[in-house]
Amino acid sequence: MVSAVSVSRQVVSAALALLLLVAGFWASWGTAQHVVLAKGHEHGHMIVDRCADGTCTGSFVPATEGPVRTPKVTLSGSVGEKKGTRLPVVIKPDSAQAVRTGAAGFFKAWIPLGGALLLASVVIAGGMRHRRLAWITGGAGAVLLSAAWATLSF
Repeated sequence: MVSAVSVSRQVVSAALALLLLVAGFWASWGTAQHVVLAKGHEHGHMIVDRCADGTCTGSFVPATEGPVRTPKVTLSGSVGEKKGTRLPVVIKPDSAQAVRTGAAGFFKAWIPLGGALLLASVVIAGGMRHRRLAWITGGAGAVLLSAAWATLSF
């Protein structure tokens, strides 16, 4: 017979794991929506002028012919970018805020979800005692974070 403590431990652990995953998805979606659902947004390239305090600024070159609505854009959360680097970006609607696109931008946007998957795997293994599911969840988080690191590094 399953004890009430065992059932309550599993329920609380499942709720905590679900909360971690929802929070990770929510944190990622703020940026990822502009990468995944980029149709109708202004596409182009940003040429980095300078980076300081986790924000890069630079000039925007649109992908299509036409007037440039946003000549200067900012890209937040960038690290290690050098002056003159050309990055593919999409402009957030009604702003001068750019979001990196392509594989690097896609995986970078989902970094919070990757971290949430790793944290949830510990909760699943320890609290729910579902080791196989924990390995799958942790593996998915590790793959996502590794892909982000690989695409942003090269």
